[in-house]
Amino acid sequence: MIYVFKTSVDSVSKFESAAVLLHELLPDVLWNFDLEDCDNILRIDSELDIPNLIQNNGIFDCVELE
Repeated sequence: MIYVFKTSVDSVSKFESAAVLLHELLPDVLWNFDLEDCDNILRIDSELDIPNLIQNNGIFDCVELE
């Protein structure tokens, strides 16, 4: 399943912090950010319950998009 999130990751420094968190939480999962999109999209391809894992993480804000 592919999850799509609107995020607050809008700079390289925020991306680097988010990347560390995502590598720790989801070591074997494919993910990517689209910082050129106005919503700073994060896409995650996984069968795990991703929203519960990454929302309210304290490093960046994210809201799952429909």
